[in-house]
Formats: sequence, C-alpha cells, structure tokens
Amino acid sequence: MSIALRLHDAIEQDIATGVLAPGMRLDEMMLAGRYQVSRTPVREALRQLAATGMVEIRLRRGAVVATLGPNQLYEMFEVMAELEAMCGRLAARRATATTRSGLLAAHEACRKAIADPDDYYAANETFHQSIYRMAGSVFLMEQSLALQKRLRPYRRLQLRVGTRVSRSCEEHEVIVQAIARGDGAGAAEALRDHVVVQGERFADLVASLSELKVAELNAA
Repeated sequence: MSIALRLHDAIEQDIATGVLAPGMRLDEMMLAGRYQVSRTPVREALRQLAATGMVEIRLRRGAVVATLGPNQLYEMFEVMAELEAMCGRLAARRATATTRSGLLAAHEACRKAIADPDDYYAANETFHQSIYRMAGSVFLMEQSLALQKRLRPYRRLQLRVGTRVSRSCEEHEVIVQAIARGDGAGAAEALRDHVVVQGERFADLVASLSELKVAELNAA
C-alpha cells in the first residue's frame, strides 16, 4: 500500500471519529507533522478525499473537512434510511443461523457499550454492517457502506445528543426481533425509523452543526 493511500485511510478515519471535525482546516504542514510524512503524499491524499466528498478544496483557504448543509444532510439521511430499510427487508428473508448469530453478537456489543458514546458508535457501525451483509446483495452492501462512510461524522454527532444512545439500542432490539421472525416489512420500517432524521432529532443535529460552525469561525 502506498504512503498516500495509507495516509488517505488515516485521515478518513480521523474525520469519521471526529478528531478532524467538519469545517476544520487541513493544513498540509500540520498533517505532514501529525502523520510523520512529507507534504507530497498529503496533497495526494487530500485530492483523493476531495474526490469522495470527505474534503473540500477551497480557494485561498486550501483543504477543509467537508461540512454538509442542513438540506443536503437531510436528503442523505433520507436515502440512507431507504437503503437500510431495503437491507433489513432482504436480511429478514435471507438470514441464516450464522448471520443471525452475528447480528445478535453485534447487538449485545452495543448493549455493553451503551455507557460510552464513542464505544457505542463503533459497535453501532458493526451492527448496521451486519445487516448489510445479511441482505445478500454485494451491490446494495457497497452502496450502503459508501453512504455510511460519508455520514460517519454526523451519525457520531447524533449519539452525543441527550438520550440518543439508549434509544438507539432500544430501536436495535425492535430491528433484531423483526429480522429474527422473518418480518421483512417490519424490519424495513424499524430501520427506516431508526436512521432517518426528522422532527426533534433533525433539530438537535442542526444545532450540533451550528456549534461546529462557530468553532470553525473561531479557528479561522
């Protein structure tokens, strides 16, 4: 694996985990020092990340971690909810004893991680990926993983609001039970409601984005 590709993965992971927050300026010298590389692979990694939408290259400011506006964010969560609903419907129909065991293990890991939003975030991602695999469609899994990756920083923000972690885990139970009994429609509905952001959940997420915007302006 090339240095630029390893660096791409490292920066992407730091964006996903909130180490590099939306709107944060990505100074080449800072990144070169942080990851102990020269500036050449930094530029290449930033170009690659810009191509996937994780990073924006702005005139006179350089690279920054991409920030989604409320409308775009709502639309992306809306599509994510439909993709996951489709995964749930297929998973309920195509589940095997092995994949059901994997889903139950992922659900239990979420329960154990409920006290820490960061730990829960990682377990939650594994839980959803288990359902993508259960759906038995490589193309659907690829599309779901791509959008999941793009929304990582924002799904992480969601889990830091109020009692979202505990409610998320409760919603997982409904999803698991629907898949276990082969209820495709029920699994799809439960996943759609679990993922989509609207009403108070959307307002909370927008408020979190506003806080990030203030931090971005203060850092400029």
